[in-house]
Amino acid sequence: MFPLKKYLSLAVFLFLLSCQSESEEQDYNQQGTVTNVSPLTTYLQRVAMVQTVQDNVIDRSSYCTIKLPYTVTVNNTKIAVNTTADYQKVSDNINASNTDDDIVKIDFPVTMVYYNYIEKVIPAETDFNALIDYWNLYPDLLSKINGLNINYPITINSYNSTNQTASSVSIVSDQAFFNFIKNLNSSQYISLKYPISIVDYNNQTKSITSNLEFENAIKYVIDYCPENNITALDLTETITKGSWGVPYFFSGSDKTSSYSGYSFVFKSDKSVVATKGAISETGQWETTTAYGVRTLKINFSTELLGKLNSNWTLFEFNNSQIRLRDVGTGTNYLYFEKN
Repeated sequence: MFPLKKYLSLAVFLFLLSCQSESEEQDYNQQGTVTNVSPLTTYLQRVAMVQTVQDNVIDRSSYCTIKLPYTVTVNNTKIAVNTTADYQKVSDNINASNTDDDIVKIDFPVTMVYYNYIEKVIPAETDFNALIDYWNLYPDLLSKINGLNINYPITINSYNSTNQTASSVSIVSDQAFFNFIKNLNSSQYISLKYPISIVDYNNQTKSITSNLEFENAIKYVIDYCPENNITALDLTETITKGSWGVPYFFSGSDKTSSYSGYSFVFKSDKSVVATKGAISETGQWETTTAYGVRTLKINFSTELLGKLNSNWTLFEFNNSQIRLRDVGTGTNYLYFEKN
C-alpha cells in the first residue's frame, strides 16, 4: 500500500496548480513552485552545467573542457592528463621556471565537452584555436556557477497546465538536471522536494529546505567561491556604460511585458533616464555597500516606472547583465540587460 501522506502531498500539489491566473502565479511563487523562466530555475541549470574552469590553464576557456584522457606537452615535457589530479602536474610544470615559454601543446585529436554537455571532436590545433576564438566573442555569457554540488538523487514534482497532468521525476546527476530544466516549457510548473543536501566549495555539507535557502546558497558561492570571481568588475562603472533593457521583472507575478521597449540610461550624476519612443522620464539611482551587501536604489515618480522603486540587493552582474533581488514578504526580481 502507498502511504496516505504521499496521496495528500500529491493532492495538495494538484490543488495549488489547477489554474493559471495572475493571483495564482503569486500563490505558486509563495508555495515554492517555479517555471522555466524563474530565477531559481535558471540558477540551478547553471549549477548543473559541466564543470569547465579546472583545465583553463590548458584550454583557456570557461565554456568548455577537454574530455579525459589526453596528452599535452609543456616545456618539452609530455604529460598524460588521465584524471583531474593531473591538471596540477601541468600547473606545476608551468610554475617551475620563469625562463621557459610555458606553452601548452595539446596532442590532437581531442574531444571537447561544452558547458551544456554537447561533445565535439576537435581534430587539429587550427580547429581548437577557432573554437576558443568563438567562445571569446561571448565573454559575458552567464557561465557555470561553481562551488555548489548537489547530492543526488533529488525529486521534482511537475504539473503541466496545458494538459492538466502531474508527474514526479527522480534526478540522478547534474547532466540529467541540466537537461530536465532545458526541456521545460512555459506551461510547466515544478516543485523541488526538500530537504536537498548540497556540498559547498569549503566541502561543507548543508541541508536546503526551501527555494529561498537554495537561492541564498547560490548567492553565497557566486560571491565567495574563487572560481566564480575570475574577473573583477565595478558596478558603477558598468551600469553607467550604454543603455539597458528589462528582460525580467517579477513583483508578485511576472510583469516583464509592461517594460518592453523601455531603455534605461544610468548617468554618473545619479540620474536615470527611461525612454520608450517619445516618452521619457528621469529618475534617480544610487548604489551602496554595507556589511558586504551591495544594493542599487531606484526611484521614479510615475505609476508604471515607480513599480521598479526599491532598494534592490545585487545578486550578480557582468558587463552585459545586472540581476537584482528584493527579499521581503515575497521575493521580487529585476534584471537589466545591455541593449
